Amino acid sequence: MESPENDPERRVAVDLFNHVWSLLEMDDRSPEQDDEMIHAAHASRHHWGRVGTALNAARGEWQISRVYSVLGRGEPALYHARRCLALTTEHGFGDFDLAYAYEALARASAVAGDTHAAIRYAEQARVVTEDVEDNDDRDLVLADIATLPV
Repeated sequence: MESPENDPERRVAVDLFNHVWSLLEMDDRSPEQDDEMIHAAHASRHHWGRVGTALNAARGEWQISRVYSVLGRGEPALYHARRCLALTTEHGFGDFDLAYAYEALARASAVAGDTHAAIRYAEQARVVTEDVEDNDDRDLVLADIATLPV
């Protein structure tokens, strides 16, 4: 029997997730690469839903929200940020993941043009980030919060 780490579908989920990051980090993507990024993020989340944990699913929703936020598409960014927070709270994930769920909602709200919600969620992200135990994780969240367009 294969170990979960060697599961081919798990490998696909990981590879797609990482591929989305490589596309997100590009300074100048083509429209085709934007489409590829959307499809890869959704495909990664799909595979995580089949072979991963609830934490993988929540992080997949966060990544999809980030993709749509980067592309300036507020409605789908908000949908996936809300899904991220719902999974995070339903399963009692705190710390880093809760901070990022609020960061996603702040970013998506800003992109959707709801400045009041963006400010409110950004503040919630900052408050929750105070409880992130790992210093590197806390710095990572704070760095992303600092890039929020509010």
